[in-house]
Amino acid sequence: MADSDFPGWHGTTIIGVRKSNEVVIAGDGQVSLGQTVIKGSARKVRRLSPGGHEVVAGFAGSTADAFTLLERLEKKLEATPGQLQRASVELAKDWRTDKYLQKLEAMLIVTDGRALYVITGAGDVLEPEHGVAAIGSGGMYALAAARALIDSEHDAETIARRAMAIAADICVYTNGNLTVERISR
Repeated sequence: MADSDFPGWHGTTIIGVRKSNEVVIAGDGQVSLGQTVIKGSARKVRRLSPGGHEVVAGFAGSTADAFTLLERLEKKLEATPGQLQRASVELAKDWRTDKYLQKLEAMLIVTDGRALYVITGAGDVLEPEHGVAAIGSGGMYALAAARALIDSEHDAETIARRAMAIAADICVYTNGNLTVERISR
């Protein structure tokens, strides 16, 4: 089978919601190969604690690539303690310019409870408008749902869970088996 014929790994929806003094990152657990669900309980949201400063990260894309990026992010955070924006920019610069890292296929949503960023291999470090960011195959469904709910009386976790439920109902590569991590300022 040629590389172009390989069905590829699909399936992830990650959402970050910032509201009041908390940020929640939630991710589904489905990993698919072509049209087959390989695993339904993957953990795509992680808590990092480099140098005692807590950061929550969610990833979409290749798991091995995402773990490589998370390790690099931890090193950047150790070099710049408590400076998530600086560490994220440094990671994005390396990702865009390093020939090895350029081949990595993943995206990250990261937060320290104050800031919320999407980091991409194109060199982007994006702080979302309206306090909501989403990535992955069902990301745009979750983003739309969370944007509709962000001005409601619901807290960040409730918004994230409801948005993920809507994405799981629409996207065949997203399930309702969630990992949810909350971090406060």
